[in-house]
Amino acid sequence: MKQILLLAFLTLTTLSFSQKIKLKVNGQKDTTVFLIKYYGKNLLYADTAEMKGGLVEFDGKKQKPGIVGLLLPGQKYFEFIYNNEEIQLETTGPDFVNNMKVKKSAENLVFVDYIKQINSERQKANDLVSKRDALKKTDELYKKIQNEIDSISKKVIAYQNEVVNSNVGKLVSKVVKMSMDVKVPEAPKNADGSPVDSNFAYHYFRDHFFDNFDLTDDRLVNTPIFHSKLDYFFSQNMLIQHPDTIVKYAYWFCDKLNPKSEMFKYAVIHITSTFEKSKIMGMDKVFVKMGEKYYCSKNAEGKSPAFWMAEDKLKDLCEKVNTNKVLVQGVRPPNISLRDTTDVNWRDFYSIKADYTILYFWESDCGHCKKSTPKLQKLYEEKLKARNVEIFGVSKGIDEDFGKWKKFIKDNKLTYINVALTNSLFRAAQENALQFIPKYTTLEALNYQETYDVVTTPRVFILDKDKKIIGKGLSIAQLEDFMDKIQGFKDAPKIIEPDPEDVGH
Repeated sequence: MKQILLLAFLTLTTLSFSQKIKLKVNGQKDTTVFLIKYYGKNLLYADTAEMKGGLVEFDGKKQKPGIVGLLLPGQKYFEFIYNNEEIQLETTGPDFVNNMKVKKSAENLVFVDYIKQINSERQKANDLVSKRDALKKTDELYKKIQNEIDSISKKVIAYQNEVVNSNVGKLVSKVVKMSMDVKVPEAPKNADGSPVDSNFAYHYFRDHFFDNFDLTDDRLVNTPIFHSKLDYFFSQNMLIQHPDTIVKYAYWFCDKLNPKSEMFKYAVIHITSTFEKSKIMGMDKVFVKMGEKYYCSKNAEGKSPAFWMAEDKLKDLCEKVNTNKVLVQGVRPPNISLRDTTDVNWRDFYSIKADYTILYFWESDCGHCKKSTPKLQKLYEEKLKARNVEIFGVSKGIDEDFGKWKKFIKDNKLTYINVALTNSLFRAAQENALQFIPKYTTLEALNYQETYDVVTTPRVFILDKDKKIIGKGLSIAQLEDFMDKIQGFKDAPKIIEPDPEDVGH
């Protein structure tokens, strides 16, 4: 009797922990299909199997909980939730979702119905919006249609709340809740009825944006919703696109997370890489600050918080962070003291008395420099010089480059300051005979290409009167526009025509 009961228990245990994903697509030819999964916004291959007679089976034990999908030939796919349970779904194309039948899966009984309902209400709302937008706002029918749209929105919110509250403990409940916006309460008012904060709604929405997220549940990273919400928050939709603002809220959010979690890893990587690649001037500061705090520091264990990084990759990233931390907006970069065309006189930009100083790294045999340098001279002579803006050109003049550099300066009548790592300085450095370093220059100046991360030329930095960086990475036309704006000459006629080839050099 005990053996029979034990066998029955083991059988029930085995069945209860079965995690097979069984899918049937009616009318589908025999073919190779793929189980796909989300990691943030990215859809990745998770498994491969042969579909026969419209049937296919995957081993769920190999998968992580989240939103997954079946990819069919022709890039057709449908999604469902996997949460460590056996799944049996059946559907027919081309409308896989509306034809979906859930044979087994507590999560997907809720999820599939939810998707059907939301899609239906969205279609109704879209149809109404099209009708509304064809009318004038003063039209009586416009207001009527708008009321219908508002009614649908309220209905959807009520339905979402019902799904969340009726399915506590299920992954689908957390996914739906995460997709919902926080409800903003009525703004506090003064005794006279005026609002205490005219921007209360924005401030509340921003500060409570992640209230509907379970920030302890790594499964949510395996959904596209987590990424889209994170991306929205750090975009111009929510935050002023200023590096200091982004850094403030990046720290605020990431420090909420378990530093050993997948959610922490995803958030740190996403924010860091997004602003490293940003085309908005100054956003490299976000990359630097994220790098310093979450990659290149040491945690309580004496290790980098970036537990996912290989040592060699981490070393490369931290070297980049260390180089660029003195090249971000608001920082006074290292001085450069080199010799001018006489190869005798020393010049440095810290000594320049000007409202603004432009550091211009260039080379006489660089194709883009040959085009941009004469433009810079024209801009200097016809506009910037009279406004107390100085230019400090930096180049290299080693071996034959010294003669080319001097000739280019002479031929193009460059009247602003030009210095270079000349041949004599270079040879002296090679021989370790730089007795004059403490008096005239520094190793940072002699290695200016590494110090200023000059990978390509030309490279431009704009400094204020205190020699702090206020702009960089601009073409000559962009430089002119930038200087006109910050010097109060926004409407001044432009003398440099924009050239798409100059952007990014």
